[in-house]
Amino acid sequence: MQDPNEDTEWNDILRKKGILPPKELPKDDEEEELALQQQSVVKTYESMTLEELEENEDEFSEEDEAAIEMYRQKRLAEWKATQMKNVFGEMGEISGQDYIKEVNKAGDGIWVVLHLYKQGIPLCTLINQHLSTLARKFPQTKFLKSISTTCIPNYPDRNLPTIFVYFEGEMKAQFIGPLVFGGMNLKVEELEWRLSETGAVKTDLEENPKKQIEDKLMSSIRSTLPTRKDSDSEDEDY
Repeated sequence: MQDPNEDTEWNDILRKKGILPPKELPKDDEEEELALQQQSVVKTYESMTLEELEENEDEFSEEDEAAIEMYRQKRLAEWKATQMKNVFGEMGEISGQDYIKEVNKAGDGIWVVLHLYKQGIPLCTLINQHLSTLARKFPQTKFLKSISTTCIPNYPDRNLPTIFVYFEGEMKAQFIGPLVFGGMNLKVEELEWRLSETGAVKTDLEENPKKQIEDKLMSSIRSTLPTRKDSDSEDEDY
């Protein structure tokens, strides 16, 4: 009698035509094939966006859902590990000796905001306060400050305050001198917006707060100007 599990060319033909049942796999081989199927399921869903996963939710089998859940948990664990690793949350102070380690070698995916300041300059004090607030709000960004001449010998006071923005060790933006910051009227939201434009922080502000102030100022100026009708009536009086 022909063994249906025997590896022969004839049996393969009969299996393809449905005359013989599929070859029974040894238990070890079955487990290996199941693991490969789960891996292939995960690989399929790895390329999907969250929206695509939700759209195809009704088509998933129980095995699919189990594989997807494993994939989600794995990704969630990786994300949490990255978040824990890259949390700063407060403003640090460095000297020139720390510059390369803390700024140039900050690490992959790390934004660094460095403020060069001097004590006794009111705008520097204000910016340090604002940056301390932003450091708590954006813990994935590394906020640092350094006394200017300690960090860069002979750095001129006229350039203070100075903010350098780095990403992965490369300078991406610089703000130099008091005029750039608009003086002591600088609000923390305005500084947040400026830093968001460089990419250093992901702000939830919808527009530049400075623009709102400018719009209100222009509106106030327009309301105090005489209208054309008023001007015409004044001309008639002469």
